[in-house]
Amino acid sequence: MTQKARSDSARRGLKVGVSLFVRKGGQSLWENGIFQNCLFLVMLLRKVPSVSEVYLVIGGGDGDCDDARRLVEDAPAPLIDMSDAAARLDLMIEMSAQLDRAWVERFRDRGGRVVSMRVGNDYVIDVERMVFNRPHALLIHRTPYHEVWTLPEYATTCAPYYRGAMRAPVRILPHLWSPLVLDRAAARLPADRPFGYRPGRRRWRAGIFEPNLCMVKTSPLPMLCCEAAHRADPDLLEHVWVYNTLKMKDHPGFNAFARSLDIVRHGIASFEGRFPFYEVMGGYVDAVVAHQWENAQNYLYYEALHGGYPLVHNSPLIGGCGYRYHDFDCEEGGRALRDAFVRHDAELGRYRETARAFLRTLHPEDEGNVRAYAAAIDALYPQGIYA
Repeated sequence: MTQKARSDSARRGLKVGVSLFVRKGGQSLWENGIFQNCLFLVMLLRKVPSVSEVYLVIGGGDGDCDDARRLVEDAPAPLIDMSDAAARLDLMIEMSAQLDRAWVERFRDRGGRVVSMRVGNDYVIDVERMVFNRPHALLIHRTPYHEVWTLPEYATTCAPYYRGAMRAPVRILPHLWSPLVLDRAAARLPADRPFGYRPGRRRWRAGIFEPNLCMVKTSPLPMLCCEAAHRADPDLLEHVWVYNTLKMKDHPGFNAFARSLDIVRHGIASFEGRFPFYEVMGGYVDAVVAHQWENAQNYLYYEALHGGYPLVHNSPLIGGCGYRYHDFDCEEGGRALRDAFVRHDAELGRYRETARAFLRTLHPEDEGNVRAYAAAIDALYPQGIYA
């Protein structure tokens, strides 16, 4: 790149891409949080002063731009492929599609910067897959990243893992969320099943939504929270919906555990498949009971709070919202659920205000969030954009 081209690019600002994994066929923004995270990051990057252009880059998977457009409704940035990204971009952020090492090396050779944004608990996922001989997830193959970015929830388990395994500096940045995707989806619900908490029910229907894909978010602890509440007050729960457990029902260990519980023996618990959160909340669930292990920032929590639903949880990172118990204390979780039942309707206005104040701090266009990511980008160019 000539000095004149460098000078012109510096005046224009940085061109930044975020990788998006796209496959052919039915793909949904509700499969996991990372697709939405890509959108929220793009929304934020458009507000960063040093960034002039932002793109979603289709990498990995067998999908094309048409598949990506179907996945990302009203995409907040243009869609390009990896070859276009190689020629066009100054900074590439690996997000939902892992970058090929050879592509990264070529991109770096022409002066590009490359960051890996990690938004899952890769340490736990990787170790489980190694120990239990499951297909690998994160590929550790010495890709030369300039930095690895991750979230506050992974400061303990993953940040040291990334530094050691990926041989790159690690930076902790804010989690991002907007109600944009949720509100669009909820607007299409039937009028008799709107998204949002409705007070006045004599008994609650509890929903457990942990994905049960690895140890960090699983159903047994929330089931025990509901069990503790049911034992103390058999008139509290009308039903306990345990989602994402259809494939676990016949596992001998899970089956024996479930059958030991009164909520199962008394016929108020059922085990269901995977559904978009907003779809089931409108007609079937009044309260969300959750548990996490070193995974304390979850879109599920934000969606429940946005809808005004009582959230029984053990997260220290959601601003004092919901009804918290600590660590693995299911008895305290049961008490939190009972406390929520007693208080929630009477204090719903205050609950919503607290939730709204917290959720504003997550917005991609929040000034503090924009500043944090802008500083991280500027730190990639300590001598100026093309030094």
